[in-house]
Amino acid sequence: MVKGDVNKPKGKTSAYAYFVQTSRDEHKRKSPDVPINFSEFSKRCSERWRALSAVEKSRFEDLAKVDKVRYDKEMKTYVPPKGVGKTGRKKKDPNAPKRPPSAFFVFCAEYRPTIKSENPGLSIGETAKKLGERWSKQTIKDRVPFEQKAAKLREKYEKDVAAYRAGGGASKKAPGRPTGSAKKVQPEADDDDDDEEEEDEDEDEDEEDDDDDE
Repeated sequence: MVKGDVNKPKGKTSAYAYFVQTSRDEHKRKSPDVPINFSEFSKRCSERWRALSAVEKSRFEDLAKVDKVRYDKEMKTYVPPKGVGKTGRKKKDPNAPKRPPSAFFVFCAEYRPTIKSENPGLSIGETAKKLGERWSKQTIKDRVPFEQKAAKLREKYEKDVAAYRAGGGASKKAPGRPTGSAKKVQPEADDDDDDEEEEDEDEDEDEEDDDDDE
């Protein structure tokens, strides 16, 4: 089975990813001998991104739009070889704990109904964009409840993963129960919310990356 295709067009680069790359380049120019601490660097980038004005962010958003045009154009003529694509991916164990949502996703789960009621007829992408805009306007204090809930879900997820691994993971079947019938462990979040956000993950700038560690 083909595991990958080197000829597949490079994925779209988000506005936030361009910002992070620029910040990394600046660090290398100013402090070439100082290694980057990934955790601290990511947190610092997240804080700096939130502090940027709409005008300052537009520079990176324009780069992302140009790259999206490039990607869409290349994908129109791309034909994946046999064995590559969704059918060639490794199947996930349905019994494995589901990754917890970030503070931003928790925020989306709460505010998506409001956005949809205020703007009926919006597409998934447009709704995600509205949510991103509203999230960017939240103060640090406003975000605390969502960050706290995300932290609790992450803590639960880590415990579930430990229990899952201790039980042998996918290799261990529940006695007297057919494969795949075990109840799926999920955090207290709306599956549809995560799925909708994932569809726009590459396009909707920073927020999903922005708050993973918060």
